[in-house]
Amino acid sequence: MPRLSVIIPAYNEEKTIGKTLLSIDQYLTKQDYDYEILVVSDGSKDKTAEVVSNFKRMIKNLELIDNKENHGKGWVVRQAMLEAKGDWRVFMDADNATTIDHMELAWPLLKSGNDVAIGTRDSRDNKQAQQIVSQSFLKRLLGDIGNILIQILAVWGIWDTQCGFKVFSARAAREVFSRCLIDRWGFDIEALAITKRLGFKIALFPVKWINNPNSRVKLSGYLKTFIELLQIKKNLMMGKYNLKRIF
Repeated sequence: MPRLSVIIPAYNEEKTIGKTLLSIDQYLTKQDYDYEILVVSDGSKDKTAEVVSNFKRMIKNLELIDNKENHGKGWVVRQAMLEAKGDWRVFMDADNATTIDHMELAWPLLKSGNDVAIGTRDSRDNKQAQQIVSQSFLKRLLGDIGNILIQILAVWGIWDTQCGFKVFSARAAREVFSRCLIDRWGFDIEALAITKRLGFKIALFPVKWINNPNSRVKLSGYLKTFIELLQIKKNLMMGKYNLKRIF
């Protein structure tokens, strides 16, 4: 059984995934624990799957899940979290916006008894958080408004629920992601809302985040996230997540 599973959801990432995989491999080959790397191609229309398959010849323990249809980031993260074999399971962005060496900050939190450790880009969560290339003013404004609504409706006390670097214990991954229903933009919110209500301990650590200027997250994504936030709130109120505390 590997100690760590690294999960990378990817959609049309042929230009970035290779560099990300090499960076991950460079870090993990220096560690003294077993690991696996799972790339999930979410119905990519480009050569993402082909690029990953070619890298399997040079990168140890790299596996590809090649979905032929696009389901959404939430769907494929859920798929990989439940298929992974690691004692700890981290998902991260294919563009390497938050690098794998942030595990150095996560491990002490996990060893001290936390079930989940999540990266934050927001200084209100942790003063050491950094955004190396900041987002546009409009995206920051919409993000702040959204974060306030997210706290009110679903996940109190966390300013950055959307950072794409989150680590779950195997047990937390099974309990949380087996209950998740949101396939796309709001899946992080849903996963954290379920995590909190099941009684798992969440710790935050600061990340050095590099904004990708070619990011596919458009302004419409904020509206879609808000719509899914309302759906999550509805699901919570209707008891759709079977949230009897397990602690």
